[in-house]
Amino acid sequence: MFEDFFPKVGELLSTYGKLLLSGLKNTLIIAVCAFIIGLLIGTVIASVKVSPKKNFRSPVARWIFYVIEGICNVYVTVVRGTPVVVQLLLMYFAILAQAGLPALYVAVIVFGLNSGAYMSEIIRGGILSIDKGQMEAGRSLGMSYVGTMARVVLPQSVKNITPTLINEFIALLKETSVAGYITVIDVTMVTQRIVAREYEALVPYLVLAVIYLVIVLLFTCVAKLLERRLRKSDRPA
Repeated sequence: MFEDFFPKVGELLSTYGKLLLSGLKNTLIIAVCAFIIGLLIGTVIASVKVSPKKNFRSPVARWIFYVIEGICNVYVTVVRGTPVVVQLLLMYFAILAQAGLPALYVAVIVFGLNSGAYMSEIIRGGILSIDKGQMEAGRSLGMSYVGTMARVVLPQSVKNITPTLINEFIALLKETSVAGYITVIDVTMVTQRIVAREYEALVPYLVLAVIYLVIVLLFTCVAKLLERRLRKSDRPA
């Protein structure tokens, strides 16, 4: 059974290598773009959740803030409580069905929204890990709450959560394998088409597994290197 395994791998790569690379490109595009969207959404939601209510002196402003905070809480609860496949199908075949967006764009939007819900909790934890004295020091220097958050607190929290964010990217990358449900030609969909054409499942799916494994190991190494550097930077001179 395994005698002709490696020759089959070589034949598959020589025949379908370009298609696999094209699918891998789409996979990485979805993952990277969704990660950026998720990071932006997560930062906004986390900032809303940690904002003290006393900053709003006007009752109207405080009421608006409560509404925004409530919307954020509902968003995070719904997104984290439902499968990403369901979100993908719902968005493509129902909510955005009339928009005429390409499937790749819909996938980026859905995975970005999904990732944003998880990143919001990661970033919120990073912000809360910073000593409250940092915020008080910034405010005592005449900086606004938003200015102190953007210039003092967030930069420090990013250092603490960078390894966790990389792990979130790895999880996001693997989740994109379901993008084929809405006809996105990612590396998984390409592999499925190869299986259908060659009537052979073992070799194509093993090659697919190795592709994902190599990418995940690469980013895992990056996360470990960053974690070591951050630990060294925290040590007293």
